[in-house]
Amino acid sequence: MMAQSGAQSLQSLIVFLAVLVVIAGIGIGAWSMRPVPSYASVEQKAGSPFDATFTAENTNPWFPLKGLKLNCVLDHVRASGREPTLIEATDVRFPAGAVDELKPGEVATFRCPFRALFGLPPLAEDYSTAHRAQIYFRATYELPFFGTIRLSDNSVPYFLNTRLLPPRWTSKPEG
Repeated sequence: MMAQSGAQSLQSLIVFLAVLVVIAGIGIGAWSMRPVPSYASVEQKAGSPFDATFTAENTNPWFPLKGLKLNCVLDHVRASGREPTLIEATDVRFPAGAVDELKPGEVATFRCPFRALFGLPPLAEDYSTAHRAQIYFRATYELPFFGTIRLSDNSVPYFLNTRLLPPRWTSKPEG
C-alpha cells in the first residue's frame, strides 16, 4: 500500500515537472520569436561621422515593431571622461503610411545628433574624436498582442571604421 502511494506521488511529481518544462519551453519559444530591430550605418560620403544616418530594420518575419521609439547612446569617447549620454534619434523616417511602426521586413532611417551634443570641432578633428568613440542604439516598442507592455532593446556597440571608404559605423572593427 505504501509502495503504491509512493509510486503515485512520484508519478504526480514527474507529470508536474513535465508540465512545467513544457510551459517554460513555450515561454522561451515565444520570447525568442519577439521582434527585435537590426541596425546598420548608411554609407556617408561627406560630413561629420557624428551626423551619420542609420537604419533600423524589423527582421522578424511575423510580428511588427509597434510604437517604436529610437534613441542613440554615446557610450564613451576614450580618454574624454565623458559619461554615457542617451539622446533621442532625429529625422526618423518610417515607410510610407507608418507613424511609429515597422512591419516585417520594413526599414526606417534615423539620425543621431551627437555632433550637437558637445559642439564638436571642424570635420578634420571629427574623425579623430569619432575613431575613439563607441555608440549603441536603444529601441523601445510594444510587445506583440500585449500593447500595454513595452520592451526595450540595446544594440551591440558600434565603432567608427576608418578602414572602410568612406568611413562608417560598424558593429565591430574589421581588421
